Amino acid sequence: MNLSAPTQLVFIISAVIALVALLMAINVIAFIPVASVWIALVAFVVLAAGTLLKGV
Repeated sequence: MNLSAPTQLVFIISAVIALVALLMAINVIAFIPVASVWIALVAFVVLAAGTLLKGV
């Protein structure tokens, strides 16, 4: 399995999702009815997919 660096777009999307999860954890954002842990997991999966899939 060859790993590659994620593109800048994938990294920015993952960082924004992780920031939303952080804001949810400290109760700044309260209107999303999902636990912040799951949002952080989505950010990690997006970043991992960007690393595993070449050209993404």
